[in-house]
Amino acid sequence: MKRIPATLIGLTAATLALSACTSASDLEAKSGSSAGTSAGAVTIPVYDSSKITEQKELSALLPDSVKSDGKLTIGASTDYAPAEFLDPTGKAVGYDVDFAKALGKVLGLDVEVISAEFDSIIPAVGTKYDLGISSFTITKEREESAKLISYINVGSQFNLAKGNPKKVDVSDTIKLCGLTIGVQTGTAQEEALQDYNKNCESTGHDAIEIKSYSAHSDAAAALSGGAIDATFSDSTVAGYAQILTGGQVETVGEVMDSLPQGVVVASSDDATAEAIQKAIQYLMDEGIWSEILTTWGIDKSQALPISEINPQL
Repeated sequence: MKRIPATLIGLTAATLALSACTSASDLEAKSGSSAGTSAGAVTIPVYDSSKITEQKELSALLPDSVKSDGKLTIGASTDYAPAEFLDPTGKAVGYDVDFAKALGKVLGLDVEVISAEFDSIIPAVGTKYDLGISSFTITKEREESAKLISYINVGSQFNLAKGNPKKVDVSDTIKLCGLTIGVQTGTAQEEALQDYNKNCESTGHDAIEIKSYSAHSDAAAALSGGAIDATFSDSTVAGYAQILTGGQVETVGEVMDSLPQGVVVASSDDATAEAIQKAIQYLMDEGIWSEILTTWGIDKSQALPISEINPQL
């Protein structure tokens, strides 16, 4: 769903990332194209982009103002696992980071990801940064101040314990009444469950018991331990929870309330926008973008098939 500002949950997203405790073999089983970055007990998936080659007809579209220094400089709020966050060594990682590196490969450029406050990124694209890649939901308001190039749909999704031992049915919100569901504090999913409770109350059902946690990893641990019935989170976070728990939780049901997210380009920079859109489309057509999401345990159906500049909403 919409990227929650750092002031609400930014500090807790890093906790989600650092709580991972899986083996490299577990991660490699997810995708043959993955590698692992380890620090102590933490193993973080990394997409191997070495096979991606420069597409000269696309790199030629970039203006000299972008490519003259040989790199793409990208602003990202690195507090939002699994999209963009810092590993224990302080290096930016995540599926958005691997996506950015793949774009760089296609365009023949190195990639530098610079950590920044989320709200500061869009105003600085075109001056401090070449691009903004930080789970930016595409909105009409943002399209008025920048060009946003679509690449993924992100919504909300449920996790259940592996094998669904409690036989939880998430196919209809009314069937959630009476369940105990974990969410990360301050997220859109917490608000959604509060709205679902109004329907429970109006139809005479028991209310959903909403258990709020400072980090989604804590909710996932509670779910795998049987303390709660389900968790509700961003669909990409739900997918990553499968990795964080070593497969002890699983995503179920359809992705709900999906909205597109986009790469940010300066509003006046038509040439860069065209080059980025065509490079994204190349990653989509070649299946590379889907591979990156699979590496991170994310449902690849969320990868858009067509990239657009300021898509109609």
